[in-house]
Order: sequence, then C-alpha cells, then structure tokens
Amino acid sequence: MRGGTSKGAYFLAGDLPAEPALRDELLLRVMGSPDERQIDGLGGAHPLTSKVAVVSRSADPRADVDYLFLQVAVDRAEVSDRQNCGNILAGVGPFAVERGLVAAGEAETAVRIRMVNSGDRATATFPTPGGRVRYTGDAEISGVPGTAAPVVIEFPAGERPLLPTGNVRDMIDGTPVTCVDNGMPTVLMLAADLGVTGYESPRDLEEDLALADRLRAIRLTAGRLMGLGDVSDTTVPKLTLLSPPRAGGAVTTRTFIPVRCHPSIGVLGAAGVAAGLRIEGGVAHKAAVPPADSDRMRIEHPTGFLDIDITLGTTPEGLPTARRTAVVRTARKIFDGTVFPTGGQR
Repeated sequence: MRGGTSKGAYFLAGDLPAEPALRDELLLRVMGSPDERQIDGLGGAHPLTSKVAVVSRSADPRADVDYLFLQVAVDRAEVSDRQNCGNILAGVGPFAVERGLVAAGEAETAVRIRMVNSGDRATATFPTPGGRVRYTGDAEISGVPGTAAPVVIEFPAGERPLLPTGNVRDMIDGTPVTCVDNGMPTVLMLAADLGVTGYESPRDLEEDLALADRLRAIRLTAGRLMGLGDVSDTTVPKLTLLSPPRAGGAVTTRTFIPVRCHPSIGVLGAAGVAAGLRIEGGVAHKAAVPPADSDRMRIEHPTGFLDIDITLGTTPEGLPTARRTAVVRTARKIFDGTVFPTGGQR
C-alpha cells in the first residue's frame, strides 16, 4: 500500500513469526535487503519505500488495532522499530477494514489505532460507502500524483513532554536548536545557521559532505539530550532545517532521515515542526510566518506542502503541550497477494 508519501508492505501480525529476530530476518528477505537496489524483493531502493506495517487487533480498550512500524534498511541487514511512521499510518485503517479487523461503517469508518512503537494513539477516518473502503476521491497531497480519498488522521495530546530536553532552546555544537516530540522526536534548526539556504534540492544537500558531518554530530548529541541514548544506529531523532516560506506557507523545511534528505516531509515530523512554530522563543520564530487566525499550518517541503492543524496549551508547570494535531493524508491499495521471499539467510 501507499500511505501518504511512503510505500510499504502491510502484514497481519499472525502471518509473521512472533519471534522478532525471525520476523526481521524474513522481512529483510521480503524487501530484498541488504542491497542498494533491493532488486530481489519488494523494496524500492529508498528508505521511504522500504517500510513495513504489522497490524493486529488491539487488547487495549482505547484502540481497535495495534500498528507496529518497522523500517527496513536498504543497504544493511537491519530492521528498526525505534520510530513511528505517520505516512504508513494512513494505510492502517483501510488495511484493518480490508482484513476484517474492524467492521466498516455504511458511509465512513473511524479506526482507533495504537502505535506500538511509542504507545501513542491516532484515529483515522476514511470513506467506506456501502461498507467497502473507497480509495478514489478528490484529496490531493504533495509528493503523490493524482488524487485519492481523504484519510483524516487525528492525534490526541501525547503523554510525553513536547520539549523532551525541558528547554525551548538548546545549543549543540554552536548551533541553536529546538528539540520537540509531537509523536516523533525532531530537532529543529535554522538552515542559515548551518551555512545553507534551506531551498537546495535534496540531492544537493545530500552531496554536501561537510553538512552531513555537522548533522551527524548534532543528531548524536541531541539524541542523548532528548533521553534517547545512543542514536548512532537509529533514524531518530529527525533533523529539520527551517527557512522562511516561499510559497505562502508558514515555513520551508528540509528533513533528514538521518542524513538522506526527505523528498517531502513525514506526517509526524511535520507535526513536530508545526508545534515548534507555535512555541514562543523557539528557533522557528526567526524563519516562520505562522498564521495568527487559524490552527492550520502549511509546511512547505521540497515537493510541495503539507497542511496540519495544531493547537497548543500549557501544562500545570507552564510548559507548552500539544492539545490537538490533525492532518489529511491519502492511501491506496496497490497489490494484494502472496510474496515469495528468497529461500536462505542473507
């Protein structure tokens, strides 16, 4: 399925080995990793197309299904569960209906989803006329050709601190940053502070080896400050460079996962950016033009924009916290069938 601006394989949990090591070894063979082309599997030779969703009925009374996201590395024999994916999340509700985990409504269906990776929750609402998932529609999202049915994803207030370091600003290697976690640990920085404009193409930024070295060092330090420990072998926290908007949005972004530049922006990463734009005194205020009379924030990225609704409140201690985050995505079923993994361990 395509979910948002990502693509991945969706599995029922019962169809995969319960033992994580066996499951991960199977998924590497299914996706064709490690191989930079993933020529012998389903992967598309890019982190955004080498993703897996594992879905099951939830034992949590506050959720209908559990969703475990797994990032399958392209060129390494590695499967990581240390992050969520808000794009693949867009396909979880339709998949749950397709597989009979949730009964479809006559007009639309709302599926309550527990994201196993972090314990966070989301509700995905999408059209199901006549009790069947409808994928066609008029919703358009940047980074995806054509239109499709809207999937409205709403995130309740998270239980983790919005500012995981406890500070509105931190200084890392001489660079001011704001560390936020609105569903995805994210480090916000001004592009200008790193010697780039923030309007470069993803390829040009990836080829800037000096920039990659600085980003790598900042991410390792930020991971420790955010309570994530050693993040050298993970893709979180995400790093997002901010610049003034150029197409009527609130801010321009370039996001790295961890040093490859995202061709658009992830849903949960955008949620972090939107929250960061609302935090008084954060680094975003030098680059952003957030709307004063609307909760909707337009986040510009290399291939267009993502609109996200964000409202903040304050904790009893006076710290900012996210009250409501919602976004419109689309999803599409591409193929339904049997995958034949390679026969031996790589």
